[in-house]
Amino acid sequence: MNGTLDAALVAAYGNSAPRYTSYPPATQFHSQFGAGELADAIGAHDPAQPWSLYVHIPFCASVCYYCACNKIVTKHTERSGAYIARLGEELKLLAPLLGRRPALKQLHWGGGTPTFLSQDEMRVLMGLIAERFALLEGDEGEYSIEIDPRHAPDDTLHLLRALGFNRLSFGIQDFDPRVQTAIHREQPYALVARVFATARKLGFQSLSTDLIYGLPHQSRESFAQTVEQLLTLSPERISLFNYAHLPERFAPQRRIQAADLPAADVKLGILGDTIDRLRAAGYVYIGLDHFAKADDELAVAQQERTLGRNFQGYTTNGGLDVLGIGASAVSRIGNVYSQNAADLEEYEASLDRPALPVRRGFSLNGDDLLRREVITDLLCHMNLDVPAFERKHNLSFRTYFASELMGLGPMQHDGLVDIDENRIQVTPRGQLLVRAICAVFDRYLRASNRRQFSRVV
Repeated sequence: MNGTLDAALVAAYGNSAPRYTSYPPATQFHSQFGAGELADAIGAHDPAQPWSLYVHIPFCASVCYYCACNKIVTKHTERSGAYIARLGEELKLLAPLLGRRPALKQLHWGGGTPTFLSQDEMRVLMGLIAERFALLEGDEGEYSIEIDPRHAPDDTLHLLRALGFNRLSFGIQDFDPRVQTAIHREQPYALVARVFATARKLGFQSLSTDLIYGLPHQSRESFAQTVEQLLTLSPERISLFNYAHLPERFAPQRRIQAADLPAADVKLGILGDTIDRLRAAGYVYIGLDHFAKADDELAVAQQERTLGRNFQGYTTNGGLDVLGIGASAVSRIGNVYSQNAADLEEYEASLDRPALPVRRGFSLNGDDLLRREVITDLLCHMNLDVPAFERKHNLSFRTYFASELMGLGPMQHDGLVDIDENRIQVTPRGQLLVRAICAVFDRYLRASNRRQFSRVV
């Protein structure tokens, strides 16, 4: 893949599409799914297999105007203590279903801002998790946490490492002071560099960073400077997200002036420039918006065809069942997706009954499972081995997906995919538009409004 982008192709195929952290997308989850279905899914989990656990911490001390995450902006730090107690209640309800302390291979605290918690609350929360799961020794587990560099002093980083975390995820977005002011997230390069330096000394195995292009006041020149600054920190992974300006859906975005956003051609230039620079610096394109160093576990997993995808993005442990706890958290267990109530009062009311706080979910049928596998292969490996798929599922791919192959015809003509009897291959030209390619196999999208999702590019 190179950063030379064809504006005509982007115009033709860059319309909105799901990010496919799940298939079907979360827009298909429904309220007829309840706690009983989640309990059945947990009960069907192979007890010999470890778990992945996602913990949602919704609190933020201040609002970032671009953000579309489920969050609670508050200065009342005492709220987090009560929330930790609620997480303990949820884990207690789950305990009889999980059995005696199953192994925890993967752990992720997301938000919101997990570093909103006090150090004592972090200790309590990890203790609650350790009561219900067997934490792996040393760095055998993949334990990650999202941090805000503005709320990550050295002693907090020391504590996180002592608690067992070995991966950190940073929100950077842009180092330009004018952009930071416009999005209400001011964090100088020197501050971020200090956090990086401390994390390196403490032995964190992987440092991951987020950049966003399309924010107010960005130019190709200014963003190139941000990229150069980031490369001096040498993160293992870099995510490059496209800002979707949807003020009608996300109230904080109304504080961003549309007139300050870069024009479409400037955004495309920023994206192309950044891709070229990251490749020149030795980063491998993983898929969608993600880049990793060539020796990073994600890049290795992609080469070995073990790369997976879940609600936290690309993962080396894609085969693990994921249990989500906390308000709005999503679980993926076997053929089931389950999502907790996003509203904190509804989440707490359910626990008061007491009952698992499931708000909605989805049980996949046979067709869903086939399509999920196709989409996952294309997203993670940029190709699909057709004969292997046919042998595995005892079907004729060309018969079952006849209309989809027809739908890929224009993309094949435009050089986005190569298709023959043995393989569907996403070309270098098509990699940035892989969401659009995957969308051809999404039977739910045909009847939905594409504006539910962000643009592909």
